[in-house]
Amino acid sequence: MGFPVHRLRRLRRNSMLREMVREHRLAVSDLICPLFAVHGTGVKREIKILPGNYHLSVDLLAHEARVIRDMGIKAVLLFGIPASKDPQASESYAPDGIVQRALRAIKASVPELIVITDVCLCEYTEHGHCGIMENGYLVNDLSLELIEKVTRSHARAGADMVAPAAMLDGQIGRMRSVLDLSGFSNVAIMGYSAKFSSKLYDPFFKEGTNNVLTFGDKRSHHMDCANAAEALREIAFDIEEGADIVMVKPGMFYMDILYRAKQEFKMPLAVYNVSGEYALIKAAAEQKKIDEQQIVTELFTGFKRAGADLIISYHAKQMAALLNGSVQP
Repeated sequence: MGFPVHRLRRLRRNSMLREMVREHRLAVSDLICPLFAVHGTGVKREIKILPGNYHLSVDLLAHEARVIRDMGIKAVLLFGIPASKDPQASESYAPDGIVQRALRAIKASVPELIVITDVCLCEYTEHGHCGIMENGYLVNDLSLELIEKVTRSHARAGADMVAPAAMLDGQIGRMRSVLDLSGFSNVAIMGYSAKFSSKLYDPFFKEGTNNVLTFGDKRSHHMDCANAAEALREIAFDIEEGADIVMVKPGMFYMDILYRAKQEFKMPLAVYNVSGEYALIKAAAEQKKIDEQQIVTELFTGFKRAGADLIISYHAKQMAALLNGSVQP
C-alpha cells in the first residue's frame, strides 16, 4: 500500500522528529586532528593553504594537545618537519628527531591523548619520495628496513599507534613484527591501506610538510584512482599482516571504497579528509560561495554513512567546536 498511507514526510516535519529518526550521527570521538611539529621555540606559523592549521614548535605543541583534549578529541595524527634531509631519511628514526621530541612532550603533558604517528620517509628524504630510490624507482624491501627503524623509534618515544603511509608491499607485517619483538605489542597499527595517487594531496606536500619531489611522481606505489577491487585487496593484505585499523585516503571522491571496505571487512575504518578537500572548501567559503559549517557537516555525515568510524581532518577542531555547541577557539 502506497500513498496516501505512507507519507515519509511525517517524520521530517520538524527538527525534533528529524533528530529522533536520524540514522547516522557525528560525535567528537569520531575525529582525529593532524598536528605538524617543527624545530625551534615559540613557533606558531599558519599553513597558508590550510588556514587554521599551524606548524608548531614542541613547546607550543604540548599546549595545543591540551586544547584538543579539552575539546573532547581523543586522538591526534603527528607529522614532523625535519631540520635536514638526506637519502637515508636519518631524522625520521633519530632518537632526538622532531617527531620523537614532540611525542615525548605531548605524552608528558597529556598522557591520555592517543598519539598516532605518521610513519613515512618522504618528509625526510632529499628527493621527496617515500624511501630508497634506485634508477628512479622506489625500492620496496630496502625501504622497509628504514620503516622498521622509524617504527621502533616512534614506539620508544611513546607512540600509541603508528600509521605507515608509503604503500610499500609488506610494510604492515614488518612493522607488526618489529613492534612485537621490541616489546611494544600494545602499540597499534593504522594502515594507510587504500591510499590513492591523488592531486588532492598537493597542499599537504607543498606547505604542510614542505615535501617537494625533485623528480617523478608517486604513482609507482600509490594506487591508481580508477581501481576499486585493488583497493580491497590492499586492505585485505593489511588486515592479514596485522593492521588494527584500516584507512581510505582521500575521502571525498572515494565514498564507494569506504562503503565496500566496511561491508567486506567489518574492521575499524578511518577516512582521511585530505588537504586538498579542506582547501577547496575553505576557498569556496571565503568567497561566500558555500556555507562552510553546513558543507563540512554534510561531508562528514557522508563519511559516516559510507562506513567510516574515524575521520582524520584539518576541520577536526572546527567540527568539535560545532558538536560541542561552542565556537572554535
